[in-house]
Amino acid sequence: MAVIATISSSPSTTSRTDAVLGDLAQRVQRAGHVVHPIVLRDLPAQPLLRADAEHDDIARAACALERADAVIVSTPVYKAAYSGLLKAFLDLLPQTGLKDKVVLPIATGGSPAHVLAVDYALRPVLASLAPSAITPGWFVLASEVTRLDEGEVSIADSAAGPLAEVTRVFLDAVAGSLLVAAADAAHRGELLTRSVAVA
Repeated sequence: MAVIATISSSPSTTSRTDAVLGDLAQRVQRAGHVVHPIVLRDLPAQPLLRADAEHDDIARAACALERADAVIVSTPVYKAAYSGLLKAFLDLLPQTGLKDKVVLPIATGGSPAHVLAVDYALRPVLASLAPSAITPGWFVLASEVTRLDEGEVSIADSAAGPLAEVTRVFLDAVAGSLLVAAADAAHRGELLTRSVAVA
């Protein structure tokens, strides 16, 4: 079982970006993992914009990210790039803010012209934070997400199928990462035991 942080960087409470992220979070939970949501629009604006990493709310969000085994990062695409909220938050993180974490990038937008934003805008900034892996992401058109009555959401098959596949690849990578971490921990424990025995 892994702890997976989900980062919502949409400024809207009724966004299609959050609808897609919610769908992915449900898939992750059904696979037996724990989801820890980080909703950037709920963070206080002044400390966020001033890069005040010591502010309690900002520090809690950063701590939740640090403790996670993996991260799903979601963003709406504005001006062919990720959201300003996400930029402000990522700027607060240390240079190794995603160290040893598997990351899944997801974006939504109104035009197919922005489909490359995941790979050419979002992926490089995530890679700069030293994740162990960034699995293939996906761009979801706004027209593929429909809000129904009582808050229900419908995702078109054209997006649901690829989202299921990128989630599967992500979770496989997370499982592999956990196995490697467990093997490393066991090896360190064995070395420690030997050194104590020799002493």
